[in-house]
Amino acid sequence: MSGGDSLAFEISPNPAPVSDVERAALLADPGFGRLFTDHMVVIKYQKDKGWHEARVDPHGPISVSPAMAALHYAQEIFEGLKAYHCADGGVSLFRPDENARRFQRSAERMSMPRLPEELFLTSIEKLLDVDRAWVPTQDEASLYLRPFMFASEVFLGVRPAHECLYMVIASPVGPYFSGGVQPVTVWVSDNYTRAAPGGTGEAKCGGNYAASLAAQAEAIEAGCDQVVFLDAVERQWVDELGGMNVFYVYDDGSLVTPSLTGSILPGITRESVITLAREAGHEVIERPYSMREWRDDAASGRLREAFACGTAAVITPIGAVKSPAGQFTVADGGTGEVTGKLRAELLDIQHGRTEDRHGWVRRIA
Repeated sequence: MSGGDSLAFEISPNPAPVSDVERAALLADPGFGRLFTDHMVVIKYQKDKGWHEARVDPHGPISVSPAMAALHYAQEIFEGLKAYHCADGGVSLFRPDENARRFQRSAERMSMPRLPEELFLTSIEKLLDVDRAWVPTQDEASLYLRPFMFASEVFLGVRPAHECLYMVIASPVGPYFSGGVQPVTVWVSDNYTRAAPGGTGEAKCGGNYAASLAAQAEAIEAGCDQVVFLDAVERQWVDELGGMNVFYVYDDGSLVTPSLTGSILPGITRESVITLAREAGHEVIERPYSMREWRDDAASGRLREAFACGTAAVITPIGAVKSPAGQFTVADGGTGEVTGKLRAELLDIQHGRTEDRHGWVRRIA
């Protein structure tokens, strides 16, 4: 069964699920990425069998060999999306088909098998069928879903693995930044780069994030919340933040965002922001954007707002920028009007509080 679209899922309920009372207490303040639901999805892949053995199992440890390929050659990819509690009590996903297609593109770049789009979507829905009670209901909260795949073949040799394991785990989350929604300060790294032309910047693979950790640690040491990466060739063009795309709002109402060059992750939130901004009458320009331009336009007052966006943090205003060369503030350092409106509209669509004009929402229940 090489396609995998028609795989039947075997459901194994957790024999000791978290009680309703304990779950309610945990969901009151879930934090981000530290709590997990009762179940997980597991699907196997073998080169000669294709996708097979689709299961929903109790969430728990897995057993792997110390010679497993992913541990040695970093053949691994992942996605991130959220399940939202809707105003009418239902549960929905936001553009999960785009996550499925990006997962396929990441797999191709990392020489891994393509998971069929429908199997990706079905795997998430199967997990939500059994763990729906874990979807938080309060504002700014959601159930973060983490589909991932890694090379599970046991061998030592540099070639694409013939066996892979695809899994989905879920974590109830509150705001990505512990202080809630407020302007962040970012650090411009001149020691490290995230990705280079011809590299894996467009793939959502763990190696990209591992490469960002030293720069993120540098940012934290400088008193910043996030790191800004510049291009790897000229070291002057803004690529993206550690895990988010970035936008700039000008005094004429236009928005600028760095163009997708092959080293920037094509964010689903980024694409959604572009669509919503254009609908609101803003010109949105995708082009190279330099660090010097950011500094000069902030100083002149032409630059009125800056914000970062991604699945985890949604839309987050950028208030100040630090680097070894100094520090500057964007406008008054607060949350700008355009940033606030785009964030509110995006959240309203995701939570079913306003009309879904683009068919972005996939209703689960």
